[in-house]
Amino acid sequence: MATKTFDYLVVGGGSGGIASGRRAAEFGISVGLVEFKRLGGTCVNVGCVPKKVMFNTAMHAEMIHDHKNYGFDVQSQGFKWSTIKESRDAYVKRLNGIYETNLGKSKVEYIDGYAKFVDNKVIEVNGQKYTGNHIMIATGGKPVVPDIPGAEHGITSDGFFDLADLPKKTAVVGAGYIAVELAGILKELGSDVSLFIRKEQALRNFDEMISENVTKTLEESGVNVVKKSTSKTLTKESDGTMTYETTAGVFKGFDCVLWAVGRTPNTEGMGLDKTGVQVDQRGNIVVDEFQNTSAKNIYALGDVCGKALLTPVAIKAGRKLAHRLFNNETSLKMDYTYIPTVVFSHPPIGTVGLTQAEAEKEYGAENIKVYRSSFGNMYFAVTERKQRTMMKLICAGPEQKVVGLHMQGMGCDEMLQGFGVAIKMGATKADFDDTVAIHPTSSEELVTMR
Repeated sequence: MATKTFDYLVVGGGSGGIASGRRAAEFGISVGLVEFKRLGGTCVNVGCVPKKVMFNTAMHAEMIHDHKNYGFDVQSQGFKWSTIKESRDAYVKRLNGIYETNLGKSKVEYIDGYAKFVDNKVIEVNGQKYTGNHIMIATGGKPVVPDIPGAEHGITSDGFFDLADLPKKTAVVGAGYIAVELAGILKELGSDVSLFIRKEQALRNFDEMISENVTKTLEESGVNVVKKSTSKTLTKESDGTMTYETTAGVFKGFDCVLWAVGRTPNTEGMGLDKTGVQVDQRGNIVVDEFQNTSAKNIYALGDVCGKALLTPVAIKAGRKLAHRLFNNETSLKMDYTYIPTVVFSHPPIGTVGLTQAEAEKEYGAENIKVYRSSFGNMYFAVTERKQRTMMKLICAGPEQKVVGLHMQGMGCDEMLQGFGVAIKMGATKADFDDTVAIHPTSSEELVTMR
C-alpha cells in the first residue's frame, strides 16, 4: 500500500491538534489528523468540559443552603448522580461529533487509529503509512498512578468521570489543582472527603495567599486535609472498602481512592526513537520557542511538551504554528508570559502573572509593592453561610506595572479574563486606579485598592 503524503500531518486529535490542523487547512494545504481515542482530547472528554459541568453541579449543592435566607422555602430531596452523569456524558458525546463534523468542513482528513513512527518522517496507522512535509505531535498527557502496592485499586481523574454513583467516602491524593477541584466537587455533593497532601498546603506553586487560603477553605468546608502524607500502600478489604496507608497514618473505609499526583506525556510507544525527536527525563518532547523539535520539520505543542498544561495554550500555540508554517508569518510564536488561569475550587481561584515570591526574585523585594484586600462578597450579606474573597495585586518598578494578580472568591473565575487582557497589555496600578469601578461588584475591589 503506497504511503500517503500530506502537506501537514497532525498526530493527536485534542484541542491543540485540531485547532492547528483546521487553521492550516484554511491556507489551502492538505492536512491529515490522526487520533485513536475520542476527538477533543483530555479537555473535552475527561478534563475541563465535564469537570466544569460537575463544578456547576456542586455550586447548586452549595446554594441550596442559602435559599431559605433569600426567602425561598426549598427542601432538598437528595441528589441523583446518575442524572447529571447521563446529561454530562451526552453533552460530551455531542461535542465529539461536532469536532468530527468540523474537521470534515475544514477538509481535514480524520484518520482513526494509533500512530507509530516507523522512520523519521513516516507514521503507520492500521497498516497504512502516512507522511507529511511537516509533522506536528500533539498527543497530550495522561494521569500518573503512584508506584506503590495496591495502586491499581484506585482511580485517576479519568476514572472520576466513569463513576456510576457518588462515593460515600473518598480519598483524594494530591495537592495540585485537579486534586483540589475534585475534592471540592465530591465534598459539596455529599461525599466524606479526605485530601492527602505531601506538605502543609495545597497549590504550593501558586501565590502564597492562594495556597494558604485554598487550604483553609477546604478545611472549613469539611474536607479532612491530611498533611505531610506520602503514599505507602493501598489495600482492598474483604468488604470492598480500601485501607490507605501513608506516612501520616493508616486510614480506612474508603470506597473510592482517587490519584491526582501529576500527569505524564503520551510519548511512550510512539516510536520517537526513530525520529531524532529529543525528549527529557520525564518523556516530554523538547521544543524551542517556535515549537520546533530537534528533528527537522517535526513540531510539538500542548501537554506533550510538559509546559503550561492548559487547553487554550495548546490551541493558541497550534494556530500560531499553522500561520508560521503555511501563511509566511515566520516570526510568529506563542508567548508563554502572563497566561491567565482559573482553578474551579470552592470558591474559585483566578490568577495571572508572577507570584509574590517570583516577583521578589525577578525585581527585588524593594522594587515591588503589594496590594491586598479581604472582604465578604455581597451575596453572603444575608446568608448564614459566610465566605471571604481574597485579592492581591503585585506591582513592580517605579511605574508600578501590574505583574501579578491573584484572587479567590465567588465569581473570580469569570472576572479574570478582562484583567488578563489589561495585564498582558502592560497596565500599571495608575491605569487600574483611573478605571471607574462597577458597583456593587467584587471586581471593583481591583480598581480601588490602596
